[in-house]
Amino acid sequence: MHVTGLHTYAIKGCYRTDVGEAIVEPWGFAGDRRFMIVDEDCRMLTQRQEPGLVRIRPALDADQLTLRAAGHDDLVVDVVAGELVDTNVHSSLLQGALVDEVADKWVSAVLGRPAHLLWLDDPTRRRINPDYSLDTDRVSFADGYPVLLANTASLDVLNDWLYEAQSPEGPLPMTRFRPNIVLGGAVPWAEDGWTSGRIQVGDVIFRVPKPCDRCVVTTTDQDTGQRGHEPLRTLARYRNVNQGLMFATNLIPDGTGTVRIGDEVTALD
Repeated sequence: MHVTGLHTYAIKGCYRTDVGEAIVEPWGFAGDRRFMIVDEDCRMLTQRQEPGLVRIRPALDADQLTLRAAGHDDLVVDVVAGELVDTNVHSSLLQGALVDEVADKWVSAVLGRPAHLLWLDDPTRRRINPDYSLDTDRVSFADGYPVLLANTASLDVLNDWLYEAQSPEGPLPMTRFRPNIVLGGAVPWAEDGWTSGRIQVGDVIFRVPKPCDRCVVTTTDQDTGQRGHEPLRTLARYRNVNQGLMFATNLIPDGTGTVRIGDEVTALD
């Protein structure tokens, strides 16, 4: 088993960045989901409410964030912590820092609604669900866990199910599932057997707390924002576990380091 793809998402819900290597920090990949767009009341916005977030293509370089979207001028903002405001990631309450009024106007124009851009200036603020983590574990603006791993062999099976059902929406690309690590060379659903254990990716060890239950974001084309019905219909038939529609698995770093495309992936226990 080995790494075939690595991705970061500078702004939660926005377009991905494909990378050849990624620095693993305690709360996830460096630069991953450290920014989030919120509404005028500073409440979280994701593709669940705003599939048009996929039109925003951010690029983070050290302490500068470049914002790009078709039909809008590029905007470069300095990453400096402004006023701290109360916000949320689902039911998790925390504070984020306002970035820049010009950035707020830019994202508002792209989305067609009042919005703010927040930066998680201190990623130690947010704990992970204590049912699946240690007291010291932390996470960024990601939905629940620092890193998401998806298995290409499992996607192949899912696409086979779509083909057998003559679904007009298949085959689906891996980008629908917004993973950080894409795994090649494994058997389908190998990731299910790692739950509550550990894996090693290159030189970095991760705990595997639980599989990832999927939402409407997976039905959203990650290039256009157009929304369909798959893969949730098919996952509901084949991968429904206690009303959770499972695909891919969550990871929590048990150390820091760098992971690279081509790194070997080994199940430890």
